[in-house]
Amino acid sequence: MPSPQRPADTPAPRLLDWALFLLTPVFFSSNLIFGRGITGEMGPFTTAMIRWVGSALIMSPIVWHHREVCFAFVRRHTLLWLLLGILGMGICGGGVYWALTLTTASNATLIYTTSSLFIILFEWMFVGRRISLRELLGMLIAFAGVAAIVLKGDLAAILHLRFNLGDLAILAAAIAFAVYSILLRRPGIRAMPPLPLFGLLAFAGAIVLIPAGVIEILAGGLLPDTPKDFAMLGGIILFASLAAFYCFQHSVQVFGPGIAGMTLYLMPPMSILMAVLFLGETFERYHAVGIVAVTAGLALATAPKRRSA
Repeated sequence: MPSPQRPADTPAPRLLDWALFLLTPVFFSSNLIFGRGITGEMGPFTTAMIRWVGSALIMSPIVWHHREVCFAFVRRHTLLWLLLGILGMGICGGGVYWALTLTTASNATLIYTTSSLFIILFEWMFVGRRISLRELLGMLIAFAGVAAIVLKGDLAAILHLRFNLGDLAILAAAIAFAVYSILLRRPGIRAMPPLPLFGLLAFAGAIVLIPAGVIEILAGGLLPDTPKDFAMLGGIILFASLAAFYCFQHSVQVFGPGIAGMTLYLMPPMSILMAVLFLGETFERYHAVGIVAVTAGLALATAPKRRSA
């Protein structure tokens, strides 16, 4: 019996598929390393615009090589193509960078992680996906692990969290990413070769972000002007954009949006480990508790069902 997360015609995941699944939060979390290097140095929509214009330029040879397939896809699915750019790169790119100028990283992490819950909820509402008690329990355990990391092991700290317009923007981004994930399973998108499809999505992101970026620059927004700025942007483009979104897109195609969305739970633990390795931060006891809870929750939620005899 096929898993409810994947259609019947989807082959069983290979070792490579699982490797890309696990690399998704690693590459997304690299945004922590590179993003800290340009915090306050550039405007949020300018950063997002450069991020996806750069990604589109890198992917342009692949798009050009498959131009007949790509042009046909854009002609047939123009609105869907632009909508994916708005959701995945516009709202979840420039919108998140802007929100982070108004709210704390702790609030943003907790709220954005709920995107995986929205994915499951929307699949249940619109696709007829069944949610098992095991999956629900696994998600709750994983979310508790994220909370342990964000709240630094102090549950009472949740009483002192303050929410503002930036938090609402992060919530909007979480919902947008959930819709983006589900739309990646549309038949027209699944029919596209992975690399050309990702190139087209990068172009869609660039198109929707250029107006906002130009307006921000004309209003006096900061531009990159040091070698460090360009190095950090290069890291964001290569790892947090090209590698991360490709791995996530592949995971959605193979595992379905529900399981692929659970990689969001792994982002806080990965961010902690990368901060310890590359930024010299201290590994605390609550980090270990959170990582164990997230790992256990994901293992429980994604474990394949036993077939009845």
